Amino acid sequence: MTKKYFITGGAGFIGSNFAADLLRKNREVTIFDNLSRSGSRHNIAWLRSQFGADSFRLIQGDVRDADALEKAVGNADVVAHFAAQVAVTTSVTNPREDFEINAAGTFNLLEAVRKSGRQPVVLYTSTNKVYGGMENVRVIEREEDYVYEDFPMGIAESQPLDFHSPYGCSKGTGDQYVRDYSRIYDIPTVVFRQSAIYGPRQFGMEDQGWVSWFIIAVLLKKPITIYGNGKQVRDLLFIDDLVRAYHAAIDAPETTAGQIFNIGGGPNNVISVWKEFGPILEELCGEKIPVNYSNWRPGDQVIYVSDIRKAERLLNWRPEVSVKEGITRLYHWAEENRNLFA
Repeated sequence: MTKKYFITGGAGFIGSNFAADLLRKNREVTIFDNLSRSGSRHNIAWLRSQFGADSFRLIQGDVRDADALEKAVGNADVVAHFAAQVAVTTSVTNPREDFEINAAGTFNLLEAVRKSGRQPVVLYTSTNKVYGGMENVRVIEREEDYVYEDFPMGIAESQPLDFHSPYGCSKGTGDQYVRDYSRIYDIPTVVFRQSAIYGPRQFGMEDQGWVSWFIIAVLLKKPITIYGNGKQVRDLLFIDDLVRAYHAAIDAPETTAGQIFNIGGGPNNVISVWKEFGPILEELCGEKIPVNYSNWRPGDQVIYVSDIRKAERLLNWRPEVSVKEGITRLYHWAEENRNLFA
């Protein structure tokens, strides 16, 4: 029997890529999205052009509407909760909206699942921001980047939680609710604390999706501001690799139920935000890129690298797309679709 998939935020970057992968596999897909994000309508149009106008069900709804979610979840076998307010800066200027979408919206989704009387697998996209600034983690500053002094494999799931910024608080609240609904209600939930995810169909903005944003800014000749010194380090994970991790979790609920995974490129796929990324981008576009520098942003970690060994062990998963290959693929996609960003 074909599994039924319900995706909140299915018109977004991660959601549309996951939906496309499911539709290629002839799965039954319902997308629940308020279509408020930049690029969401483009992503829906793309899905319809690729798979047909009736290939999936679209419900235009908001996770802040508990009644709408209860009606929409129905008899789903897998619920992927991607709908979110995604920018730290937005959470600082409008913390109430951030809370209502990320914390209350996640609670609404969990309650809809619980009241359905079914036990679908629930995937939740959390964030490394639940670990805060990690000021007590010793870091070595080098000429081009930073490295951990004591964590050569990156940060594991045992790292103490330290929600920093309203965004960290709201996503962290959802993170812990999702985990606890597995313990208390026996719903097979899986939390992915994600690092920097990037790839096609990502409509990056200055305050979220920085890899995509830098590429878009270069193609459209927009100014680029580097917050901090540009040496801060992230582990990058290409969207195709993330989707494979989702499938691995869905396919083994007896192993993954109630689990939390730090998921990112890991120590083999790290890059500094501008000191190393800038030269790659300049090589792709064939010109020098001028940038401005500004102050660090609240809660910004000088380095974050995921320890992905738990995912490797339990999901039999590891990243396959290298940083250089992934950035090149994203650049060429954005170049071919620059009309979408104009």
